Amino acid sequence: MVGAVKADYREEQQRLPKCGRGMSSGANSARIVFMGSPAFAVPSLRALASSFDVITVVTQPDRPAGRGRRLSASAVKLAALELGLPLWQPESLRSRQAIEHLRSLRPDCVVVAAYGEILRPQVLGLAPRGFLNVHASLLPRYRGASPIAAAILAGDNETGVTIMLLDAGMDTGPILAQARLAIAQDDTRGTLEAKLAGLGADLLLQTLPAWLDGTITPQPQDESQATVTRPLTRDDGRIRWTDAAAYIERQCRAMDPWPGAFTFWEGKLIKVWRGSVLPFSGEAAPGTVLPGPDGPAVATGCGLLQLLLIQPEGKPPMAAGDFARGRPSFIGASLQ
Repeated sequence: MVGAVKADYREEQQRLPKCGRGMSSGANSARIVFMGSPAFAVPSLRALASSFDVITVVTQPDRPAGRGRRLSASAVKLAALELGLPLWQPESLRSRQAIEHLRSLRPDCVVVAAYGEILRPQVLGLAPRGFLNVHASLLPRYRGASPIAAAILAGDNETGVTIMLLDAGMDTGPILAQARLAIAQDDTRGTLEAKLAGLGADLLLQTLPAWLDGTITPQPQDESQATVTRPLTRDDGRIRWTDAAAYIERQCRAMDPWPGAFTFWEGKLIKVWRGSVLPFSGEAAPGTVLPGPDGPAVATGCGLLQLLLIQPEGKPPMAAGDFARGRPSFIGASLQ
């Protein structure tokens, strides 16, 4: 396994020979298809394009987004257009036409990073050197759709990225390499995702040449250690004040940028973007707003949550202390 690598692959690239460190001419000439959609996948695409023959980039079709529901391109599409790479946006890779088109590309290897569709065995058999996946956790822990949020919610001290071979299961394939990364106390899902994206790109550049040259032996995952995550929903952001303050503080970071941790006061939604944990030996029902050392704090099932940065419905984020000073009835209120 690879232990630790730099998160910024551009810095590493400046020290590599043109074909990549340790990259044979055979690896460099491999026909690579890249599949990905969100911003997490973009550093891996840029890394591949700097050293390999990326013959096609596959990404999700433009989807309606935002309040106006206008069609929006994926981050990977925008990067592929910038890089001048061939682009393909199939509705699905389940149709016979899509499978035949991918077959016609004759890829030696396919690299996948958060593409957005579970690939069937008929697709996974189309590349002689398989489908490599860049996954944002230290597998087998946190398989599935939301590994970064899960690591923050669990209070883990570290996470990482895994380069693995895809098989028919949900992130169950054998591991080629891993790299670890400490989780900072102020990391949100957004900041941690950006760090892991860079780490994954760098690890991919180190791993892919050795895999294509046949010098890596895939290692099976330990099924006894496996955990599975599901896609996040809006309700995952709902604060339940009977939970411990430490958990709610992590929830605020894990749900940033979406859906945001939220509660209700006087029937209106308030998002809680930042908080800190305070000890509490008094008695108050969970959800009760109390005066704290730095503004309002909320009683929970265990301890107090000092509110630091909140966002009232229809307004921009603001310091919780500023919000409370303009609303005297907030102290003593019960948040739902």
